[in-house]
Amino acid sequence: MQVWTGGGYSVPGGTSDTGVWNAGLRYGWILTSPIGPGPLKGRFEYALDAVPVFLIFQKYNTAYAAGFDPLNLKWNFATRGKVVPYLELSGGVLFSNHDVPAGTNDVNFSSSAALGMHFLRERFAWSVEARYMHISNAGLASPNPGINTFQVRLGVGRFFKR
Repeated sequence: MQVWTGGGYSVPGGTSDTGVWNAGLRYGWILTSPIGPGPLKGRFEYALDAVPVFLIFQKYNTAYAAGFDPLNLKWNFATRGKVVPYLELSGGVLFSNHDVPAGTNDVNFSSSAALGMHFLRERFAWSVEARYMHISNAGLASPNPGINTFQVRLGVGRFFKR
């Protein structure tokens, strides 16, 4: 289980001059024992994210959105002391009170890729990651310029043993 927050700004390839800030709750399941060769050895994790707060700071307005990410595929590399590096691919849906980007649609889909690290402590695990996120309406409306952002995300959570 984890509580996280993150934010960032638009990068080339979509609508420019857009910032985002979001916060959510994650619940995940480690699905495998350590597998793989040498430095690629790790555990596969599947997770769900509830995203009750997703703010999009656009040129003409600030949109409030909420969403759900039912697809979070994560590779937790083998523990190196108290540090666990990971890679993640995610996808979900966002519902907003204004069109995102302006003049398009209030229902959007998100996909992202992240590189991060868990820092294991006695009770909790802290995480920090760099995330690239794409937000678009997947052709539900025209035009469909999308928003590409680079974000930094921080989290605190806990791993439970079976």
